[in-house]
Amino acid sequence: MLNPVIAALRRAAGSRGSEPLVTWYGAGARVEFSVRTFANWVDKTANLIEALDAAGGTVAGTVSRTNPGNWMSLIWPLAAWQRGCTYRLDTAVADLVVVGPDGPAAVPGVPTLACSLHPLALGLRDLPEGVDDFSGEALAQPDAHWAQDVPGGAPAWADAGRSVTHAGLGDLAGTGERRLVRTSDAFATLEAAILAPLLGGGSSVLVDEPADAERLAALGRSERAVLA
Repeated sequence: MLNPVIAALRRAAGSRGSEPLVTWYGAGARVEFSVRTFANWVDKTANLIEALDAAGGTVAGTVSRTNPGNWMSLIWPLAAWQRGCTYRLDTAVADLVVVGPDGPAAVPGVPTLACSLHPLALGLRDLPEGVDDFSGEALAQPDAHWAQDVPGGAPAWADAGRSVTHAGLGDLAGTGERRLVRTSDAFATLEAAILAPLLGGGSSVLVDEPADAERLAALGRSERAVLA
């Protein structure tokens, strides 16, 4: 079977590609990703997973644990699923490790990528031996994509308190609204900001920075979004 979230992304890229999928507020910046732009990042990242011989394996995305609301953290699970991988938040089992920019260290024997988390995807310099910059590596990948079939019962997501199969992702509730989302834990943020909008045809405004009630209300009005 095709992972249902990836199937929804492919459909959305074809039917509403120019529409916003997620509008991200973080580090004092506003960055809007159309469905097509988000899908392009997923495609490039999925091709990077393939290039690193991790397709069908396990991607340990610790960046999703340390920075759950950054837009780069939202890209990685879908890219992993597109290549038939399990995405988990620890490195107990890993064919590829993805970390944030703070003190990145190579995992011996495992390809390690560091995400800059920069709003405009600027890369990292002076990385330690064995750690490569995600932005530079991903942008060098082709745009063409293919999605790998997966066993429905195979794990798609694993963290300390949750395990979700590829088929189980299709049981999540979708939304057709434009919703204002605050960063919370990794899966809840991914679900509210990306998975529900893809499955239901909606979009999100993800606030990944401090914001009081007045600021959130103002963002809701300006973005025409309802608070999730």
